[in-house]
Parts: sequence; C-alpha cells; structure tokens
Amino acid sequence: MPIVENTMKTKLESGECVFSFNIVISRTPAIAGIVKECGFDWLFIDTEHNTMDLDTVSTICIAALPVGITPIVRVPGPESFHATRVLDGGAQGVIVPHIDTANEAQSVVENCKFPDIGHRSVTSAAPQLGYETIPSADAITALNKTTFIIVMLETPKAIENVEEIAAVPGIDCILIGTNDLCATSGIPGQLGHDRIIKAYDKVITACNNAGKYPGMGGVYDNELTEKYLRMGIRVAQAGGDTALLMKAGKERVNFLNSLDLNEKPNEQS
Repeated sequence: MPIVENTMKTKLESGECVFSFNIVISRTPAIAGIVKECGFDWLFIDTEHNTMDLDTVSTICIAALPVGITPIVRVPGPESFHATRVLDGGAQGVIVPHIDTANEAQSVVENCKFPDIGHRSVTSAAPQLGYETIPSADAITALNKTTFIIVMLETPKAIENVEEIAAVPGIDCILIGTNDLCATSGIPGQLGHDRIIKAYDKVITACNNAGKYPGMGGVYDNELTEKYLRMGIRVAQAGGDTALLMKAGKERVNFLNSLDLNEKPNEQS
C-alpha cells in the first residue's frame, strides 16, 4: 500500500523536536521544495489569518507529500467542514484554534478521524495514499494512523482545562497560541511573562502525563524560544514566509546601502 509517511509524526516518535515553516503569503507549490531544502520539518499552512483558497491549500499539500515535508493546515474554526475538506485535499493533519474544553477537543477528533474513532465521511482515493484504490478498511486504518491532530489553547480557561483536554484520545499535540494567550490574559505581547511561563509548564506537564506532544506558537525570539524548548516543547513554529522574507530583505538592503560606492578600491602596485 503506497502510504505517504507522515515524517513529522515519525520524527516526534523517535524523540526529536519538529519545526515548522508558516505559510501566510506564499501561493506556489514550489514552496514545499524550498522549505524542505531549508531543513524545516513541516508546513504550517494558515487559513485562519489569510485569504488562501482551498484549491491553493490542496496544491501546496500535494506538492509537499512526495518531498517528505508534512503539510498541516490551520483551519479557521472547529466546524467539521473546515478540517475534512483540507484532509481530503492532501493535508496530513490539522490545527484547530480556540479550543477551551475537552468536549470541544473531542469534537475535533470525531470530525477528523474515521469510524470507529470518529465519524469522518469516507471518500475516494486519497492523495496521502498515492491515489491508490484500496479496500476501505485498510484506507481508514492508514489515514487514521497518519493524520496528526493539533488543538490550540489560547485562553486562561483553556489552560485551566488542559489536563482534561490532553486526556482526549486522538489528540496528538496541544499547541499554545502564545500571542492570543497573552492578549486574553490581559498582558498582550508579554510572551515571557511569569503567567505565560507557568502556562507552558502546566501544558508541558499535562502533555507528558497523557502521552501527547506539547507545542509552541507565536514565539520567535531566540532566547525565549530556547527557554520553552528546554522546558519540553516538542512541536514549534520556527518562522514564516512574511517575517523571514522581510528580515532577509532588510539585511540585504542595509548591506547595500552601507556601501560607499564613491570610494575607489585600492590600486595594486
């Protein structure tokens, strides 16, 4: 059976951390190969905060599958049709934002997994199976095994309920939406605040106890990133197309503008 390996999941199962490239403005399937060449592990394809259409999402996902970089899509909300359509289109997992309770997390699992784990509708040959037509029972088992489900915790209420959320079967990763958690906690932008550090500690502990992977979103400062990784974060956003393009562009332009082109080079005698 030509099952496309979920390399992100395999790497996590071997005890390693995985780092994403966030797609916000990119619209070409070439981004999958570029990101793979750079050494990232997975694509964080964001459909919550941009205007990307479903066909573009599917094109990027399908381009990522054969190069061995895992396409994961952040959907706009918890409604079933958001997740199932991107999964049918080639995504190997979803990130569902704004999860506050175990019941909400359970609904995500039921939407994204086939029976008897959930109630996702069975469809035709899948990109994740190389479009091979195989017995439904085998396809369901393979896709349930390789689909990676991430829920985002972004409020104090969610952090308070993290033990119950982590205990939900079928959830693979609990990812802290750090910027939103700061905002909803009344400390916007304070990503290293004591309350946020305590939230990270609580989420990491709950995930470790439940056999889930703790994740980090929205933290790109090197020192703070290292702190949370050393605390035990395993799934992390590493950077995105907008920020990395602007950083590299500014560095290049600053270098060019620093040159004194009126100064003649030293002539060799």
